[in-house]
Amino acid sequence: MTTTTPAPVPQVLLEAPLDKHRDAAPMQRQLHHRIKEAILDARLAPGSRLPGSRALAEVLSISRNTVTAAYDLLAAEGYVQPDRQGTRVAALSRPARPHAVGTTGDTSSAPVIALRLAHIKPTTTTKATAPRADGGATLRPGVPALSHFPLAAWRRGVDRAIRRAGPSALGYGDPLGEPALRASITRHLSIARGVRCKPAQVIITEGAQEALALCVRLLSNPGDTAWIEDPGYRGAKAAMHAGDLRIVPMPVDADGLIATENDWQSPPPRLIYTTPSHQYPTGAVLTAARRLALIAQAQRHGAWIIEDDYDSEFRHAGESIGAMQGLVTQAPVLYVGTFSKTMFPSLRLGFLVLPEALIAEMQTSLEEMLRGGHRYEQLALAEFIESGQFSRHLGRMRRLYRDRQQALREALTKHLLLPHVIEGGHCGLHLTVRFPARYPDRKIAEAARHYGIAPSPLSGFALRPMAEDNGLVLGYGNTPAELFAPLVRRLSQLILAAEVS
Repeated sequence: MTTTTPAPVPQVLLEAPLDKHRDAAPMQRQLHHRIKEAILDARLAPGSRLPGSRALAEVLSISRNTVTAAYDLLAAEGYVQPDRQGTRVAALSRPARPHAVGTTGDTSSAPVIALRLAHIKPTTTTKATAPRADGGATLRPGVPALSHFPLAAWRRGVDRAIRRAGPSALGYGDPLGEPALRASITRHLSIARGVRCKPAQVIITEGAQEALALCVRLLSNPGDTAWIEDPGYRGAKAAMHAGDLRIVPMPVDADGLIATENDWQSPPPRLIYTTPSHQYPTGAVLTAARRLALIAQAQRHGAWIIEDDYDSEFRHAGESIGAMQGLVTQAPVLYVGTFSKTMFPSLRLGFLVLPEALIAEMQTSLEEMLRGGHRYEQLALAEFIESGQFSRHLGRMRRLYRDRQQALREALTKHLLLPHVIEGGHCGLHLTVRFPARYPDRKIAEAARHYGIAPSPLSGFALRPMAEDNGLVLGYGNTPAELFAPLVRRLSQLILAAEVS
């Protein structure tokens, strides 16, 4: 039996000096980007062994911790695999470069625009959106630390927007959103999330839910197949149901959404909904291998991937996991984001980043489907981002949520007196706790509401609940850390009391 020696890493790839000028990106980010791009471009072959962290740190004249942090992030994303001999490059599927919509060439497998767009005619009617209120119950998932938002600074920003724009901003604006905000989002996404886009590709929406609804309306017809994560985000299911799509629940494991070769057989999906950077509600990260394979198959079968970048801004260990959208040029990925968690829910501002090839085809339809509103808020948010206040606010919230997540984890470990498994915690505003099916999670969640506690039952996120899909999703964003111990003790009592023999 022979053993295969891992291919050596070309020295020039990793040992070239990093940019140490004052305005340059942090060393860790530069090194991470260098290695990731070399892997994606196949300059680092699968199985190649990376230099040891100490050796590479000495060559680059940086700290060993910087190299270790870059390696750890690459491992979390699935680009490398640590083992006893060091760190090796993972085997990845690389998608082919797709044809742009509207170009010549073989487009038999390229995604096509929904036929019903051709029937959209100019109209002057508008639709009002009913307001939604959120209660203040403890442990409710998806609610940020509202009392920590810099309300005074935001009020001053809105006042400035009103003074500068004047009465003209009381009328309808650009249906696709205020140009200043679209430009600010573009710059932020490029730096913070690795998203490749231009301002023209960014569409401002009434939160993430309208962005999902737009994806369905623009790119599917009734009866088309849509894949969604199971368990997964209920709002995505609602958008697919509203479009009268055939929903196929896709299982999720520790590496994110699972899609086998058999799953791609007839009928292939038209839309694929995924939360790759922080799966909701399990907290899994879709590995680089699965991301690239999903993109490659979507290109081959004419499918569109909806990437919901859920809670990605709040990663509690290391650098943020990069967005799926920026992995491959012209990838069939529609990127959805929202300011509901990073700012506050009632702001009702989200965004959708469309592939560049779709913009020209859909411009007229979008202008007829949307109405430019929230203009003062959009202008104030653009200034909030450009002034650096948004980044500072995110930094403060990351520290707060990291501390609260750790406090909740400790309270669960100490006071939850039954067999359980804690999932998540590397990102976001919630933890998921699984426990045996003999403790019915829906009954427990209902009982908890009588005590002002609002966890969500894990089984409620699944279309086809399995025995293991039983537990609670606990939000820690808007609950002070000192309350976790008494709340978990109360939950433990409710769970034990609900046991079914």
